[in-house]
Amino acid sequence: MSFFGTVGGLARGGRTFKPRRTQADNSTRAYQLKKLGSGNLRMAVVLPEGEDLNEWLAVNTVDFFNQLNMLYGCVTEFCTQQECPVMCAGPRFEYHWQDGVKYKRPTKMSAPDYVEHLMNWVQGMLDDEAIFPSKPGVPFPKTFQATVKSIVRRLFRVYAHLYNHHFAQMCALSIEAHLNTSFHHFILFIDEFKLVDKKELAPLGELISSILVN
Repeated sequence: MSFFGTVGGLARGGRTFKPRRTQADNSTRAYQLKKLGSGNLRMAVVLPEGEDLNEWLAVNTVDFFNQLNMLYGCVTEFCTQQECPVMCAGPRFEYHWQDGVKYKRPTKMSAPDYVEHLMNWVQGMLDDEAIFPSKPGVPFPKTFQATVKSIVRRLFRVYAHLYNHHFAQMCALSIEAHLNTSFHHFILFIDEFKLVDKKELAPLGELISSILVN
């Protein structure tokens, strides 16, 4: 069964978001990524010859968003206001939400509230044709790469929360292999294109180091 079939079948809690339509056809590497095993992930993140960089960043950002949305959906019954009253990754790293609109200042909130705001914020950008154009030939905005960096930096925080606070539950659900493969792919991708500052990755630094040395 595919990643989306296995994990999607386990996702609970009603926190689902409209999947972004892919921006590439079946002949591209983006389609082939779904067929690759973890052993090929390092090669899979490399920009294919002749591929537009922004298009490649867009397709992969959408993929990671959808994967992480499904993975988090599997533990929503455990990630509650009571169990996770603060969005964090272990005792040393706490994340506050700020979107410049409703939350103009960093605001402390529970993990489920933070993730819901994040997923809706990302989905809003994916659906905005001025930011993520879906029609061939329509140029990406000059700020596109900065937008991608902002998105993946925040998506990392959800991975960090899952590993620090819900990994045992994911093991109990037998989906830890999906989390590990998704995160492995994510780290190789952001490393390939230098999308996230090293200091932001500190909550999972040891795990990331083991991925990058192999």
